[in-house]
Amino acid sequence: MHLPNLISGCRLVTTPILLVLAWYGYGTAFLVGATACFASDVLDGYLARRLGQTALGARLDSVSDFVLYMTLPLGAWWLWPAIMRRESFFFLTVLASCVLPPLVALGKFHALTSYHTWGVKLAALLVGGSAIMLFAGAPAWLFHLAVPVSVLAAVEEIAITFVLPTPQPNVRSLWHVMKTQRQAGRRR
Repeated sequence: MHLPNLISGCRLVTTPILLVLAWYGYGTAFLVGATACFASDVLDGYLARRLGQTALGARLDSVSDFVLYMTLPLGAWWLWPAIMRRESFFFLTVLASCVLPPLVALGKFHALTSYHTWGVKLAALLVGGSAIMLFAGAPAWLFHLAVPVSVLAAVEEIAITFVLPTPQPNVRSLWHVMKTQRQAGRRR
């Protein structure tokens, strides 16, 4: 097992612990754990690129990310329901940005994708970081500014799904997909 896969697996195993922390009202521990999970996502991605990630590793990373992204709003709802109600439009927008691309991929490919686009990485960093800061007491406008990045990343992933004939892991961006397809077309 590669080290990046081990880190992704640990992130996956940590999500139930985050839910227990939230259920019992340990807000600070929840935020520390969530921050560690986001840091592990950065670390496993870096290591995967350096060590040569497998398709299995890309899928494991995507699954652990998805589970984390679904765990955080639930835990936050238990810990900070007033903030979640006040910011519900923004949280629902982020949730839709996380759920719609995999649904579109399932519809087309009958499988989940593991694109890991630059846009999704940026969105995870901005949305995750600003949400953690929001729950720690930072102003909401930081989170509000990050949400459109999440929407744009989701739109890009959906567009990639429409453009690709088969699922492909670790796609940098829609531009890269289009460039690769143009080059393949010239070779024919």
